[in-house]
Amino acid sequence: MKLVNQQRRLITLGLVLLPSFSFAVAEKPLITMWKSPTCGCCKDWADHVEKNGFTVKAYTVGNDEIRKKLGMPDQFGSCHTALIGGYAIEGHVPAKEIKRLLVEKPKAIGLAVPAMPVGSPGMDGPEYRGRKDPYDVLLIGLDGKPSIYQSYI
Repeated sequence: MKLVNQQRRLITLGLVLLPSFSFAVAEKPLITMWKSPTCGCCKDWADHVEKNGFTVKAYTVGNDEIRKKLGMPDQFGSCHTALIGGYAIEGHVPAKEIKRLLVEKPKAIGLAVPAMPVGSPGMDGPEYRGRKDPYDVLLIGLDGKPSIYQSYI
């Protein structure tokens, strides 16, 4: 009887602690990405954002279609398009800028790094031998017009 009471107390304690534990464990924000099935730099970009606190769900079809659906103008297109928090993320946008976007919540379509610049996340592997080209992360307004969100030099 004594053992049964101890087990009941442990179970009750576990049930009391379980809800507080579940609040302590935050889920990583989900980025959904559409990419070319043969693109290696897209996988490298996904690895970058995962290392920086996101979870990535990738689809190997539909990049052009989702870009159009999200309203991202074609001139900012890249090898992959992603979606998080209602924002389009086009190309090799650093995780740091995605986090900033989600905090600031500007009225915008999203962020873009067009033209796959060497040195941007996913375009920074050993095959580039440390080369880093300057590039801008663009904030694409609801009117489709860009403004510089952050410059990398």
